Amino acid sequence: MPPDLRDWTKMAETYDNLTNSVRIAMVGKYVGFTDSYLSVVKALLHACVACSLKPSIDWIAASDLEDDSAKLTPEAHAAAWETLKNAACVLVPGGFGDRGVKGMILAAKYARENNVPYLGICLGMQISVIEFARSVLSLERADSTEFDEHTPNPVVVFMPEGSRTHMGRTMRLGCRRTLFQTPDCITSKLYHNSEYVDERHRHRYEVGCNLVQVNPDVIGILEEAGLKFVGFLLVLCSLVILELPSHPFYVGVQFHPEFKSRPGKPSALFLGLILAATGQLETYLVQHPNTS
Repeated sequence: MPPDLRDWTKMAETYDNLTNSVRIAMVGKYVGFTDSYLSVVKALLHACVACSLKPSIDWIAASDLEDDSAKLTPEAHAAAWETLKNAACVLVPGGFGDRGVKGMILAAKYARENNVPYLGICLGMQISVIEFARSVLSLERADSTEFDEHTPNPVVVFMPEGSRTHMGRTMRLGCRRTLFQTPDCITSKLYHNSEYVDERHRHRYEVGCNLVQVNPDVIGILEEAGLKFVGFLLVLCSLVILELPSHPFYVGVQFHPEFKSRPGKPSALFLGLILAATGQLETYLVQHPNTS
């Protein structure tokens, strides 16, 4: 019996007939090898098609946004900033190491201060916390211990269950359940579930609320200043979803929502990003209330 390709054919024809697009600034450190972000690119495609749009991804090397680049490669620096400012939304994906981190922080700051829809994934979430602590709380040396082991304000730390002496099996991997603190947040509404969501993790560092590793006052101060942590892993007390309620769409997640995105069933957070970038998010949330 031949395979039934009617749904796939319909999707392909729909995509081929799309005429409008949305510009997405992808700010990362591996943009010279775009396959490094293949899952993210596919998730953006799924979300855009669901909104009857084609994705127009503007690749920005994070290091090109940095102040040093203005001195060493001024043309690349100017082009990177022009590209960022012309985008409808900003996405900072995952990554390891400190290269380009300053540029990612600048991109997160630009999106936050200018009400540009922002989605930070894994490292992108951590970047948003570091930027907020530095810019809003004036904690100039706030950092991840991955980048500065001696930072006096460690807002991102090594996972409590991880090993610092063994390279193997040091990551938090696989699907984990995140509990929502409240149903009254954009993330919960996008997932149509006021209690929890199951998503896949792949990281070594986190925004932790473990009392041994992080001064709990830091989390409280961040929230008092307006950055809300709306989702956490119950067993490990890890903060894995953040939002900025005063912003149209400013979301950071420690997990990787792109891993579960599929054609015809886009990731909720990627869909939210594209909806926000095109001014459709509020209407969508009204029309798709929580079902729990």
